[in-house]
Amino acid sequence: MSDEVLVVGIAGGSGSGKTTVVRSVSQAFGDAVAVLEHDAYYRDQSHLSFEERLKTNYDHPFAFDTDLYISHIETLIEGKPVEKPVYSFESYTRTPQTERVDPAPVIVLEGILILEDPRLRALMDIKAYVDADPDVRFIRRLMRDIKERGRTVDSVVEQYLDVVRPMHLQFVEPNKRYADFIIPEGGFNQVAIELLIARLKSAISSD
Repeated sequence: MSDEVLVVGIAGGSGSGKTTVVRSVSQAFGDAVAVLEHDAYYRDQSHLSFEERLKTNYDHPFAFDTDLYISHIETLIEGKPVEKPVYSFESYTRTPQTERVDPAPVIVLEGILILEDPRLRALMDIKAYVDADPDVRFIRRLMRDIKERGRTVDSVVEQYLDVVRPMHLQFVEPNKRYADFIIPEGGFNQVAIELLIARLKSAISSD
């Protein structure tokens, strides 16, 4: 890794408040931040029918093209831009479009499973886990999926019970032991977020 680039991972369960924490970090550093969401790297499923895509377990590590994700992180660390995939949560596959992400002094990685893969952990200088109670996470996920992703209440509840909850217990929750920071209550914990930002600024200024 380059000494001039700081890579921070922000993990946590679905609906824990990761996006709010990432937004706070981005606002604190402005143009000095490049953000790569693991969600953008769901595998392309355009070769499958819509019905087949619905059966995919999107909370399992195999659902992600983590090899491409790692390749893009390494490219940013080298100071080169990448073309981040654009994923559609309505059609459950990638779109033909991509989004250019330019290199920056701070690279923020965000996703439920970014602490699960040891290759990803090895790229991170600072690792944070955003924690929240299960009922809070479920309510946030329910509201988000209905408002932003066109899901029904029944489909969200079924997916949560059949997939999200068991995958969280198996793959997400255990990995907070790898975190340097644990942020309870997600975006509502302004003190913890400020401590994380202060640590990032300290790490940058000490380079």
